[in-house]
Amino acid sequence: MQLLRIIFAVAFMAGVTALKANEPAGEVAITSTHEAAAGGAHGKAEAHGLPAAAPVHHIGPLQFTSSTVVTWIVAALLILVAQLATRKVQLVPSGLQNFVEWLVEGMYDFFGEILGKDLVKKTFWFFCTIFLFILVTNWLGLIPGVGTIGWGTPDASGHLHHISKPLLRGANADLNMTLAMALTYFVLWTVWSLQSLGPGGIVKHLFSSGDSAKGLMPMFIALIFIVVGLIEIVSIAFRPVSLSFRLYGNIFAGENILEAMMSLVPALGWILPLPFYFLEMLVGLVQALVFALLTAVFTALMCQHHEEGHGDGNKEHKEGAHAH
Repeated sequence: MQLLRIIFAVAFMAGVTALKANEPAGEVAITSTHEAAAGGAHGKAEAHGLPAAAPVHHIGPLQFTSSTVVTWIVAALLILVAQLATRKVQLVPSGLQNFVEWLVEGMYDFFGEILGKDLVKKTFWFFCTIFLFILVTNWLGLIPGVGTIGWGTPDASGHLHHISKPLLRGANADLNMTLAMALTYFVLWTVWSLQSLGPGGIVKHLFSSGDSAKGLMPMFIALIFIVVGLIEIVSIAFRPVSLSFRLYGNIFAGENILEAMMSLVPALGWILPLPFYFLEMLVGLVQALVFALLTAVFTALMCQHHEEGHGDGNKEHKEGAHAH
């Protein structure tokens, strides 16, 4: 729990600033998409979808996106929950402490099955944090007002049909956020791999066939493993891209679906999105689990082999000692 609080505190302190958005010139502030629905009743509504780039806000020389503000809110919320749960720690937990301990212990056992008991001690802080952060961020983006409160440009008749600059924007619907998380993992994966295998061990893991015999067939197998190792390097290099685009694509598409449902039939704009809200809640959970699970599996594939090798060596050593 102390490690989780440290990670959340770092994420929060890196971005905390005083926040007050100014209305851009030539645009009109709106507080909900109901006005767009009302405009659509006159035959002029058009579903534009969310802007691909998150709107940028300015406070003097400081620039930050609306999705960054959401990450600050999520970090503050997670820090608050952690503080409340550990404020008065009891030997027999109850209430919020009981829930948080159940959640963390369950996740520790889950990742322990993937990473092994030694590796999970070193890496659990990251996988637990990234899962909770993505999950809360995804669900926070579904709260009414996120993406639907902001500024838009009215048409000639004065109706507002589309929000071009939302005040808040789902953080994982911004590719910058998902790519930053993927690159952070890639750096940590490199560090963990070097700690477990070393530079020579990584090269051996990627290219070695494990066969030291001589002859034509071992040479042919070694050539195959060199080709496979090069393919694996390309695969490793593209992991940040696949991780970031998978999460970004699902969340961005989900938010656009919700907006499209709200403007599809203006008179039913308050009820049509409801089934999709429940679907997006499930998608948010699945995507958080997929990101954390894939990163854990990638780590285990590289680092756990080294641990198993040491384990087998220790077992053989003990058996030899008993035989003597």
